[in-house]
Amino acid sequence: MAIFSPTDLSPFLALARHKSFRRAADELGCTPSALSHSLKALEERLDVRLFNRTTRSVALTEAGERLLSRVAPAFRDIEDALDDLNNFRGTPVGRLRINVSRPSARMVLLPLVARFLEAHPRVGIEIVINNELVDMVSEGFDAGVRFGEIIAQDMIAVPIGPRQRTAIVATPDFFEKHPKPVTPEQLKSLPCIGFRFGTGRLYAWEFERGGVELSVEVDGALVLDDQDMMVDAALAGAGIAFTFEDQVKDLVADGRLTRVLEDWCPYYSGFYLYYPSRRQMPAALRAFVDFVRADRSG
Repeated sequence: MAIFSPTDLSPFLALARHKSFRRAADELGCTPSALSHSLKALEERLDVRLFNRTTRSVALTEAGERLLSRVAPAFRDIEDALDDLNNFRGTPVGRLRINVSRPSARMVLLPLVARFLEAHPRVGIEIVINNELVDMVSEGFDAGVRFGEIIAQDMIAVPIGPRQRTAIVATPDFFEKHPKPVTPEQLKSLPCIGFRFGTGRLYAWEFERGGVELSVEVDGALVLDDQDMMVDAALAGAGIAFTFEDQVKDLVADGRLTRVLEDWCPYYSGFYLYYPSRRQMPAALRAFVDFVRADRSG
């Protein structure tokens, strides 16, 4: 059988992560056509098809899935061994890929990352916005930022940023035309701006007061999949929006938006930085986790 070196599998691993010739080629620093040629040569040497390819999609075959499950952990071990050399350096070196939801990126991660990079100039960070949970290992991410209750139990989670609180808002003009709700159930009869997850599920607004928890399925003509756009829609008078307090506190202070149901919006733990449990944590990730913990305790 032909002898392979680890670099022979780099095109396969990159395409398996990204499911896109363009993005995989960008990672490898080559053109999509060169990547396609390398992959075809690998498949010919192995005498097996690793991907099903159409003009619109790329998907692993059964053989490709099996190969990925066997070689991905081995390459992770190689990365860990090379990263272990950071212990002999004075400062951490490396690049982190972090998968985050858009609200967490804007409200807690970006300000923290800016200060971290200033303190660690030999570390690079790539932030990928994705409102849905992804497979951290197979997609090539080092860490993610999400709410604690949706993080898989096999992940290590560290609180990041301050506690969070939701805010129910609309414009003053809107509330001149519609009554202000005094209980969450009254939202059902008011025009609300819906939020749909990438999975297709509509979010039911969640409330709590005095130990009583409520989940309200709101109705309205407008449904969005981006929480920043929900704020913009509320400012345009499209209805009542379910937002984060930090997103709208300045708009509320300026009188452009009005809050309701504040007594049903308690503080909660907020966002978490999470990452897979590994025998050897990369030095750059270890430095970032330590930075997050120090920021939280400070």
